[in-house]
Amino acid sequence: MQIGIDSFVAAVPDTLTGENFGPADRLSHLLDEIESADRGGLDVFGIGEHHRAEFLDSAPETILAAAAVRTERIRLTSAVTVLSANDPVRIFQQFATIDLLSRGRAEMIVGRGSFVEAFPLFGLDLTDYDSLFASKLELLLKIRENTHVHWAGQHRAPVTGQAVYPRPYQRSLPIWLGVGGTPASFVRAGTLGLPLMVAIIGGEPRRFRPLIDLYRESGRRAGHPLDRLKVGIHALGYVADTDQQAADEFFPGYARSFTEIGKERGWPPITRRQFEALLEPEGALLIGDPRTVANKILSVSEALGGIERLSFQMSIASLPHAKRMHAIELIGAKVAPVVRDHSLAVSALEE
Repeated sequence: MQIGIDSFVAAVPDTLTGENFGPADRLSHLLDEIESADRGGLDVFGIGEHHRAEFLDSAPETILAAAAVRTERIRLTSAVTVLSANDPVRIFQQFATIDLLSRGRAEMIVGRGSFVEAFPLFGLDLTDYDSLFASKLELLLKIRENTHVHWAGQHRAPVTGQAVYPRPYQRSLPIWLGVGGTPASFVRAGTLGLPLMVAIIGGEPRRFRPLIDLYRESGRRAGHPLDRLKVGIHALGYVADTDQQAADEFFPGYARSFTEIGKERGWPPITRRQFEALLEPEGALLIGDPRTVANKILSVSEALGGIERLSFQMSIASLPHAKRMHAIELIGAKVAPVVRDHSLAVSALEE
């Protein structure tokens, strides 16, 4: 199993110290964290895409390009690219360039996004939410497979044989489909044979098992081999030296973020009791000391029929840079090895 980190590059005051660094310092800290993840042996680092004041990830491709020249091994991905609000030709060119800069370490996770600010910002109609994504995904996959592209569809002028350059370093640029909880999205990913990244940020992860089974069955019916139908999880998580320390440090920023989002969506304020329930073995939060978190990852993987990737999202809690750096070190040194060793042992038994 691959273990990684995702970041939305929070641009709000640190909840534990009250410090409020400027955007340039925030981005400098982020690149330090990506370098640390690379040195620590983590597999992947993802950058989200939002168009809101509290995040600095509106241009993830630029951040990933900077990371490409400062790292050596780690894979670099979006988390997610809001494809509905982007031009597939330009997106492919940008990620192909990142792939060249990193010598074959670029990926993208494409999705529709969990916020809607990008639609009015780029002059799009929210009523076209799904058709925009479906049409642009079709074009993106055509570009991946063909240098000279012939395509016609909704929401964009046709492409009539023009060439799309540059081509990536990898033979086929990896494209994952990022999904929430809509069954049609799981079916779409399976039918297309795309690896699946599931955002699980609340409740019990096992409730996603029927949807993941639906994905795998859709892929099988479409004729795709099982090894192509990979499943990854994007989860809220944080690792500290003890379970109590991890919970106490993560909760303030987590509560602030989700309470603010709740004001927009009609949710009540987050309470410590709700948070503690999500720390239980069946809950979605991967928060604790290294042993607690490693065991919970393995439990989640088993409940979902096996996963190939787990990415921690800790930036939502607005933790101080030093805390994030320490968490990355612990994940690389003490969580990832346990998870990988167990995964290898299971694979050997299955063979």
